[in-house]
This record gives sequence, structure tokens and C-alpha cells, in this order.
Amino acid sequence: MQKPLTSSPESNPETSSGANNAHSKFYIPSLDGLRTVAFLIVFLAHTQVAKLMFLGKFGVTIFFFLSGYLITTNLRREYDRYQTIDFKLFYTRRILRIWPSFYLVLFLGTGLTLLGFIHGKINLSAFLSQCLHYYNYYYIFYPNGITPGSGVYWSLAVEEHFYLLFPLLYVALRKLRVTRRRQMLIIWGLCLVVLVWRCLQVYAFGTSTDSMHYATDTRADSILFGCALAVNNNPMLDEQHYSKKIWNYFLLPIGIILLIFSFLYRSPEFQKTFCYTIQGIGLYPIFITAIRFPNSGLFSLLNLKWMRFLGALSYSLYLVHHIVIFIVQTYLPQLHKVPQAAISLLISFGLAYTIYQLVELPLGQLRKKFSRA
Repeated sequence: MQKPLTSSPESNPETSSGANNAHSKFYIPSLDGLRTVAFLIVFLAHTQVAKLMFLGKFGVTIFFFLSGYLITTNLRREYDRYQTIDFKLFYTRRILRIWPSFYLVLFLGTGLTLLGFIHGKINLSAFLSQCLHYYNYYYIFYPNGITPGSGVYWSLAVEEHFYLLFPLLYVALRKLRVTRRRQMLIIWGLCLVVLVWRCLQVYAFGTSTDSMHYATDTRADSILFGCALAVNNNPMLDEQHYSKKIWNYFLLPIGIILLIFSFLYRSPEFQKTFCYTIQGIGLYPIFITAIRFPNSGLFSLLNLKWMRFLGALSYSLYLVHHIVIFIVQTYLPQLHKVPQAAISLLISFGLAYTIYQLVELPLGQLRKKFSRA
């Protein structure tokens, strides 16, 4: 039986959607590497260098799982320490983490589109749906009228909806003294409810692919699976009952097989229903192995300095990259997709690094003032 890992003082653990408080010394290097992997999957899908659009959805699923795991881990640690969650501080930190870069990129993209530098047409109702965090539902019915490439804001809307409610549920479970195992089972039960809801919509009503992929009520389980890992058998906080060999040579391969199956089985109905559930289950052993055994096999790559650095930039990279790809493809149509992708990645990195230095780091210092000492 192995003891939980200790935390490192190198950085803070905030996700692309996360909030941190008294946990600024709680850092998991492998997860920055996983952020980089998730971003690169999404980036390659959007550049269309290869037929990987279906993998782009998986990249977002990784972000969702990671977000649920880290934020719930932080909520758990705060409650363990104080026997309560300070919601005012939680949402203040979250606003400072998410909104400045969110609105900066949104307003700049919209301004450049209105000025004609980006070829597109802005619709006020579509723009407001992004500003007010309901674009994921707006897009299902009206998929136009925004800055080209800013469609990635749908996933941020999903997370905004989710974190308005989930912290309340978590605190209620803790106040009721529900055991960690039962908390996990309840969250898994919610995942099952979401799966049944997807199946009902697809098999009974023939709901569209967009509705299944973008709606909060049909994608919340991708975040919930990460939350479930955080509340019980958390690889950073709890003792594990299986050896490294069992994880590396049995449970991890099962997770990888499940993911590969979810990619290869292209039935439209499956892709809209069971695919997300299988991917959530498959990510379980991958996250556990990456966190508990970060130097094992290919997981050691996640801890390379440049991988962790790109992971730290992943939020800004996610916000800007698709707009940049659109601009490069518009102004350099004569180039092959590979050099277009390379140029887009370099420009995206430059913009993301600038946002990181001028916005995210200064506000990171401000967020510390809203932590619970």
C-alpha cells in the first residue's frame, strides 16, 4: 500500500478553468504536461493537418477531466482544513483567473473583425452569448455571427455553468458527512444520469451531434469523472491499494484500450452517447499513473520543462490559437497546411506568452490576496 504523494512548492495547481486558494504550494507537474497534450490535440484538429477533428473533442474532454479533478481536489483540501468553503473567495479567484484573458481575447478578436482585419461578420446576439457565457447553447441553434476561431468559447461556458452548481453540491455532501466512497458513487451516479440523458435524446429524439457535444447537460460528466477521482482514491491525497506494476501493466493498458476503442468505433450514435463515458473511464488510470508514477515510461515526458511551460500557457493558447489559425489560413492560403500550422503555433505561443506575462502572472499575485491563509 503506497502513501499519497507530497506536494511541491514550485507553482500553483490552477487549471485552465481553475481556482486556487490556500493551495498555492500544491503542484502536480505531470498535469501541466497533460494540459500540453490536450492543447496540442485540439490544435492539430483545428489546423486540419490530418483528419483528427474527432480527436479535437477528446482534447477538450481531457481539459474537462483535469479541471474537475484539480478544482475538486482544492475544494476538498480547503474543506478538510476549515470545515467549510468560502464561496465568495472561491468565485473571486475564479473570476480573476478566467475572465481577464477571456474578455481580452474576445474583445480584441471582435474588434479586429469589425475593422475588417479578420474576415467575418459579428452578430450582436452571438457576441453577447459569448460575453454572458451561454454561447454553447446559442451555437447549437445559430452557429454564426462570431469572430472566426472564437468558437472554442463553448467549452468555457460549460465550465462556468458547472462551477456555479458543483461546489454547492460538494459542500452539501461534506456537511451531511457522506463518506468519500459514497461521494464518489454519487458523482458516478450523476455521470450515469448524463449518459442516460444523452441516450434518450439520441435514440428517442434523434438530437443532433452539436447538441450532444456542446450542451452543458450532455457534457457535464466529462468534468464529473475528474471530480469523482478527486473525492476518493485521489492519487495526491489518498493511499493507493495497488502496486506500480498493476497500474503500469494492467490498469493503464485497459484505460488506453478503452480510449483507442472510443476513437476507432465511429458509429454516429455511439459517438454522441457512450463515447464520452468510455473516455471518462479510460482517463482514470491515465491520470492516476501520470500523477503517482510521473517518471514511469512515456509519462516522464510530461515532466519535461518545455512541456510543463506550455501547460502553464495552455489557457491563453486555447483562447487564441483557433483565431490565429483562421488568420494564417486566410492570409497565407498558398502555403501547405503543415507550414501554416507551424506559423500558427509560433504566433499563438507569442500571443499566449504575452498574455501570460501581462495578465495572468500579475493577477495571479492579486489572487493570493483572496486566499485563506
